[in-house]
Amino acid sequence: MKRVSPLFLVLLVLGFFFATYNLLTMIIHYKTSTSEQWDFSNPFIQMPGNLMEGEGSNSKYHVALTATDAPYSQWQCRIMYYWYKKVKEMPGSDMGKFTRILHSGKPDNLMEEIPTFVVDPLPEGLDRGYIVLNRPWAFVQWLEKAMIDEEYILMAEPDHVFVNPLPNLARGKHPAGFPFFYIKPSDHKHVIRKYYPGEKGPVTNIDPIGNSPVIIKKSVLEKIAPTWMNISLRMKDDPVTDKEFGWVLEMYAYAVASALHDVHHILHKDFMLQPPWDTEVGKKFIIHYTYGCDYNLKGELTYGKIGEWRFDKRSYLSGPPPRNLSLPPPGVPESVVKLVKMVNEATEDIPNWDTLNRG
Repeated sequence: MKRVSPLFLVLLVLGFFFATYNLLTMIIHYKTSTSEQWDFSNPFIQMPGNLMEGEGSNSKYHVALTATDAPYSQWQCRIMYYWYKKVKEMPGSDMGKFTRILHSGKPDNLMEEIPTFVVDPLPEGLDRGYIVLNRPWAFVQWLEKAMIDEEYILMAEPDHVFVNPLPNLARGKHPAGFPFFYIKPSDHKHVIRKYYPGEKGPVTNIDPIGNSPVIIKKSVLEKIAPTWMNISLRMKDDPVTDKEFGWVLEMYAYAVASALHDVHHILHKDFMLQPPWDTEVGKKFIIHYTYGCDYNLKGELTYGKIGEWRFDKRSYLSGPPPRNLSLPPPGVPESVVKLVKMVNEATEDIPNWDTLNRG
């Protein structure tokens, strides 16, 4: 085995430090931000004004996620695909086929386990260490080259777990998206106007979303995707924009690209929950485990401080979590307990779990 450069390890640690710092900064305002912006008594937070009441779609959608061949990405994809297969045939599901869009440029050791389409990464150095910039480029290639039977596409991510059967939430040409509390185009007008000119209308035309989770008509995504890619690259190339948006830059790029094409999303707050901040599963459809879950043995959240009990995907950068993770202590919210139980079920049933993805 090759020795890992000490400089590489230092850069890796620094990268995760700053990512965690940014997450923590945003989380401080989570509870107040969500309650101030939207009425959570209705699953539809916002619907486009020209959407006819009762207009809907029961068409199947293709589940697609972008991924790399790194062990950290692989184990998340395996869990995600496991729960896709479990939920796909349940009543109420409109799931079609599944594709992992692998933007590492070459096949990996999951090709036989997970339906995969290999695409090229961005040219070396173009992403400037921001690997998420490969996502729009991966979708552009996949849409151009792959045979996709379904009329709609769900853009998902490796750290998504399907917890309830997911119907097609899109309505005709109007995609369905999830409103992120930290995507606030109106708070960044001075930057947004570089990419969304005044003649297109007010900045409020831009939805508070990222590209995932989104259910969108394939023909609509084919129009948006190249613009999404180009704006992502322009934003990353602009120091002011890069500093302003940080690790959510690509999310803003998708939101702006959609608005430039006059595409407005139905904002659906039940699309996804994010433990530990969302405490109940209820009728929500996807668990997104992007945040670390840290608790003391009394079941009290200790976010920002490593808990006596914890589950954090970033604890498993070089290989998969072990089977049979310990369950949270009494008092921890249902959403966290459910997540760990689902991870445990998947890792117990997936063959070669402990060996296939070990870095």
